[in-house]
Amino acid sequence: MVEVITVAGVPVKPYRSINDVLSEVFTETNGVTPGVAIAINPEKILASINNSKVKEILLDATIPYADGIGVVKALERKVNHPLCRIPGVELWLQVLTYSIPQQIPVYIVGAKPEVSKQAHEKLLGKGVNIVGCSDGYFQDQNTLIEDIKFSKAKIVIVALGSPKQELFISECRKSISGAFYMGVGGSFDVFVGHVKRAPELWCKLHLEWFYRLLKEPSRVIRQVKLLKFVYLYFSNRL
Repeated sequence: MVEVITVAGVPVKPYRSINDVLSEVFTETNGVTPGVAIAINPEKILASINNSKVKEILLDATIPYADGIGVVKALERKVNHPLCRIPGVELWLQVLTYSIPQQIPVYIVGAKPEVSKQAHEKLLGKGVNIVGCSDGYFQDQNTLIEDIKFSKAKIVIVALGSPKQELFISECRKSISGAFYMGVGGSFDVFVGHVKRAPELWCKLHLEWFYRLLKEPSRVIRQVKLLKFVYLYFSNRL
């Protein structure tokens, strides 16, 4: 087990690779370890400073992984060795790939109806044991949770955006504690090709955030807010 390191009071596990994460998700007998994986990025760190509910959500993670180069750099300063950024858009697919040999039951939630349907069909085509699927426009949360429970899913992937997906997972875990949960934001859209991810070179240079900004200029306000994280980093307050 990788020991947690705190960044501005938020626990984050300093993983060196996606395989390190997978070793904590799956047991030695190829089962799944119950819990919840949450991507930790500068935006969530800043939100947790002023919002106790966000802080509570982040503290609830059993696998808090660094999906943000700013968080990776903050961790590297504390552990004094190179670490790896764990992109959630890649991690959830690796988790499902590992689930295939044992046909571990999977339930997916989120995205627009057409995207949800395409993701469902594509995952089935890859051999993933999908036992249930719901788009992100469900009317009754309790009914959906009951359906997930009835499906006996052991892996629940939720693509509702943050913090909605984390709040849903929190409620779901109250009724279904024996599953592994992961919030994946807009990853279904990327998976089915509705949204294009940054080119590989941009990702290697840790400029994926800038590529998204160029594609979505409206994100500029969110990015400006991250200057506070930069300040906290250079002033050693993380």
